[in-house]
Amino acid sequence: MKLAPHLHRLGNDIVSCYLIDTAEGITLIDAGLPGHWRDLRRELDALGKSVDDVRGIVVTHGDPDHIGFAERLRAAHGVPVFVHADDAVRARTGEKPRVAVGPLRPGPTLGFFGYSLRKGVLRPRHVREVTEVGDGDVLDLPGSPVIVGMPGHSPGSVAVHVPLADAVAVGDALTTRHVLTGRTGLQPAPFSDDPALALASLDRIAGLSASWVLPGHGAPWRGSPGLVGEAVRAAAGGPVSG
Repeated sequence: MKLAPHLHRLGNDIVSCYLIDTAEGITLIDAGLPGHWRDLRRELDALGKSVDDVRGIVVTHGDPDHIGFAERLRAAHGVPVFVHADDAVRARTGEKPRVAVGPLRPGPTLGFFGYSLRKGVLRPRHVREVTEVGDGDVLDLPGSPVIVGMPGHSPGSVAVHVPLADAVAVGDALTTRHVLTGRTGLQPAPFSDDPALALASLDRIAGLSASWVLPGHGAPWRGSPGLVGEAVRAAAGGPVSG
């Protein structure tokens, strides 16, 4: 789905990833779930392009619902996968510490796990080879994405700022639709390794110039990244609804 010039979304409000379209080729931000491969092919077909036009995948963190088809692209088409050094092991092995689940409601929770199952979450292909990146790196990929360290959800969580697309993708640094409660709006994402650090890391994007904030779960949010931190922190202290 096209959101704006150069900017497309794959998936839906349950799980999504993003495509940056330029004359020099395609950059993907995250790789969703394995079943989003078909979504990728459809979007590329609509653009008159193919997987051979994909120059790289930038992963916001190494969880299974963000690396879904990355290894398929890497192994079959030679597309490099860029991951923060502190999440490289997670992307390669799936290792993740146990974390508190927090509040949930049966309907949204079952919807999330049902969708994930249909999209192949139980058939993960971990990324066998990754290119490690760090905070502040500007990648030699279409759109010149900039890496912004956002530790908290995982040690190597990052935001990906793409000035060409007027956007910053934030992975699970926040959500606009809580997958376990169904609550919508800017708020903390569940399953974070260190929720307090995740909230503090939101200040890392406050000064970025962008009008799209793109979470891995929930609708894209239109507004300045400078407004995000206060809103998410306020939601962290509020009641669960929806």
